[in-house]
Amino acid sequence: MTSLRPAVVAILLALPLGGCGGATPLTFDLMALPGQGRPAATARSIVVAEPVGLQPFEADRIIVREPGGGLSFLGGGQWSDRLPRLIQTRIIQSLENSGRLRSVSRPGDKIAAQYQLISEIRAFDIAAGSREAVVDLSVKHIADASGSVVAARVFQARVPVASVEPGAAAAGLDAATKIVLADIVRWVNSGR
Repeated sequence: MTSLRPAVVAILLALPLGGCGGATPLTFDLMALPGQGRPAATARSIVVAEPVGLQPFEADRIIVREPGGGLSFLGGGQWSDRLPRLIQTRIIQSLENSGRLRSVSRPGDKIAAQYQLISEIRAFDIAAGSREAVVDLSVKHIADASGSVVAARVFQARVPVASVEPGAAAAGLDAATKIVLADIVRWVNSGR
């Protein structure tokens, strides 16, 4: 029994230090596309669902994809919200800023809309081998009344990053996201 005592004491001493040991990670955000003036709005309205994705993409952590395919969280940095909610918010804001739709909302807003946009996060990470920020979203434009798919498309962007560290990773992922958002906004506003 006495041989267990030092091990128990070591565990108890380590517990309080677990939450205090490391520095607070930097928090990063993704930016929506800026407003484009005020072009004439159409009568269309759209609901943007929160994207789905594999479990690692459900977090607020920046992900690194190793050359062998393994995924890890990049220490020292995090997103300002869970990634799916952050992407949903930036899609909504970018569509609103385009000024082309009558309304853009979330499913919980209980606003009647003719269309729904659903998406899946296929990649949102730093490819460590090629040092690129990779954003890959699969998006479906659905007629809300019938539930039929009006159009579907995969949007991808790859942007080089200077290093695999939090600041460079977040900046690269933000730049790749802006490319994807611009493509999504053009696609939705073209009526697809």
